Amino acid sequence: MLNTRLTDRLGIRHPILSAPMAFASGGELAAAVTHAGGLGLIGGGYGDASWLTRAFAAAGNARIGCGFITWSMAQNPSLLDQSLAHAPVALMLSFGDPRPHAAQVRAAGALLICQVQTLAHVEDALEAGVDIIVAQGSEAGGHGARRATMTLVPEIATLLQRRSPDTLLVAAGGIADGRGLAAALALGADGVLMGSRFWACRESLAHPGHQAVALKSDGDQTVRQSATDIARGYDWPPGFTARVINNRFVQEWEHRPGEHRARAGELRAAYQTAVAAGDPDHAGVWVGEATGLIEDIESAAAIIERTVAEAEAIITRLGTLRDGR
Repeated sequence: MLNTRLTDRLGIRHPILSAPMAFASGGELAAAVTHAGGLGLIGGGYGDASWLTRAFAAAGNARIGCGFITWSMAQNPSLLDQSLAHAPVALMLSFGDPRPHAAQVRAAGALLICQVQTLAHVEDALEAGVDIIVAQGSEAGGHGARRATMTLVPEIATLLQRRSPDTLLVAAGGIADGRGLAAALALGADGVLMGSRFWACRESLAHPGHQAVALKSDGDQTVRQSATDIARGYDWPPGFTARVINNRFVQEWEHRPGEHRARAGELRAAYQTAVAAGDPDHAGVWVGEATGLIEDIESAAAIIERTVAEAEAIITRLGTLRDGR
């Protein structure tokens, strides 16, 4: 097994976390990842109290965590109360200042995970007393920023070595197999957080119609854009865009944001209908560049087992090369 500081800190067998993806990471997925030896995170997303109740119920007694879109959760802090009442192993905050919420997370006994996209975000996380930093590269599906995983992870690793060596580092963005896990460890991470690969698994809440088109797509067919946020009426902070499949909807509206905002209200019902139907052409398909590495829809356990086996084989092979055998 790949034993790292992350497996030791979280008490898990494998250094793999599942991303708390809004509308995809429910209790069943979180529990499946945990039972397979990683740590599963429920996607609290934009916040829905009844949905959170159902998600935690679906997870049963599994040791899991939960994650929120911070700027949205801050508009309804009772959602954080609700989540912490379930005694999650960890609480992950992304896309917003974690400092106002850090003391509450620590008081509840949960580890604080902060997802960051820039060095400035790292500073906020350290000030909040973060336990685990997730360095998210722009390859990731869904929301993110501009930095790439390959350079962001080692830069943050060096910063943490100098400033906060006890803070753990997890890599995210474009990681979907053992090659990505082995690479992340080589870059200085203690483990990985995988989103797109678990989005495309049996326990995910992602629509099968969207998963099917992802299987036929490659990384070149994804794009960072904001049209999906305009369509849904979400006012995301500057600097964040979302990676999705570059489909007809995106091509029609991404370059007409002014007109799109003006008509978003009248178009919203049609967009929501497309989402519910799993229409791959007229709704956002929330998968990252890793879509080109995904060949089938299988269980979370199978994904974790193969990812770890591949990573162990790569590390063993590289060790053999080092020894000249």
